[in-house]
Amino acid sequence: MGRHPRLPGSIESMVEELENLTLHGSGKVREVYESGDDLLMVASDRISIYDVILPNEIPDKGRVLNGMSTFWFGQTSGIVPNHLISVEDVPESVRGRAMLVRRLEMYPVECVVRGYLSGSGWREYQETGSVCGVGLPTGLVESDRLPRPIFTPATKAEFGDHDENVSFEEAAEMIGDRALMEELRRISIELYEFGARHAADRGIILADTKFEFGSHAGAEVVLGDEVMTPDSSRYWPEAEYEPGRSQPSFDKQYVRDWADATGWDHSPPGPELPEDVIAQTRDRYLEAYRMITGEKLV
Repeated sequence: MGRHPRLPGSIESMVEELENLTLHGSGKVREVYESGDDLLMVASDRISIYDVILPNEIPDKGRVLNGMSTFWFGQTSGIVPNHLISVEDVPESVRGRAMLVRRLEMYPVECVVRGYLSGSGWREYQETGSVCGVGLPTGLVESDRLPRPIFTPATKAEFGDHDENVSFEEAAEMIGDRALMEELRRISIELYEFGARHAADRGIILADTKFEFGSHAGAEVVLGDEVMTPDSSRYWPEAEYEPGRSQPSFDKQYVRDWADATGWDHSPPGPELPEDVIAQTRDRYLEAYRMITGEKLV
């Protein structure tokens, strides 16, 4: 998670109950606090695009991220252990948007899996015919389903920088252990395929997603951070899917598209979001939660 000074509107500045806790780190969306040997991870309602935090918040977004990660941690624990300890043993004032987690030594690579050709993968394919060194068939169009999911790792950028796609070989060098990188690839693809099947059963396409892993005593590979949320994934409504164009989405691609249409150059500060964009983004996050988990956020 990238580090940066405390932000206006941060969870810590709003919740008096957390003022006595030591701030371990602050990301674009989350604050992380020391909790003995463990960590308290609290999701805010901030939204970031192109690694820039926007001035407006999306109501209930942090609760959606926390709830969906909790759901997926439970669903995937048979595939790989994860860092979740409890969502109940947290301060009352942040219940619903916080989780107590094990402290991990995080690996310096984002493990991205793509089942469809979109975003930076689509742009790279147009230039090279491949994504992160993975060769793909010719003639694919934007949003095409790939013959099989591909593993396309990326760097973990520090706050204010941009993540960069890298090849598997480069990722293995960053990790310093090729066999471990192969295991991270295998687990990432298995997680994606599990999530994509679950989403498809509920009328959603999981186009791509990213995972982050770390280790702790007795476990070399542990799933951490967030899992298959609208912030870390592209979710598309299956009923509206049409290759050859960008897709309507349940994730923050809607905000990216709006911001791009304003002519913003992706440099700080980010543009102010109109009220209708805030409301529609909130609706998309809530609908993604409902469709994936089968429950409404209350």
